[in-house]
Amino acid sequence: MDAAAIEDAFAAFGPVRVRAMFGGSGIYADGLMIAICVDGQIYLKADPALAQSLREAGGHAFTYEKQGKPVTMGFWSLPESALDDGDELASLAARALSVARAAAVARTVPRRRGRPGNPRGE
Repeated sequence: MDAAAIEDAFAAFGPVRVRAMFGGSGIYADGLMIAICVDGQIYLKADPALAQSLREAGGHAFTYEKQGKPVTMGFWSLPESALDDGDELASLAARALSVARAAAVARTVPRRRGRPGNPRGE
């Protein structure tokens, strides 16, 4: 799937930016990666709730091999129906954007450190 086809698929969701990466493409909205496209398959960034919804719709986790071992990432394939229904894809993409926003916030919140001699931070 080329960048134009990806942008077209996400049209009902809104503008996305597609960048080449790792032999596939990263799909960004509001500056956050919300999906990847590898070998023509779109995978959305998912938390456990979205992953469960995508699994129930026939999706599967994005997995690749590293040093002979499978590595699973937090991206799940779109159901076939979403590629034919722009509103369904838009709804799922909005959920993926929420997941990406929550992950970005979690990365930027500083961890509290306890006082010396107080490992629990009290």
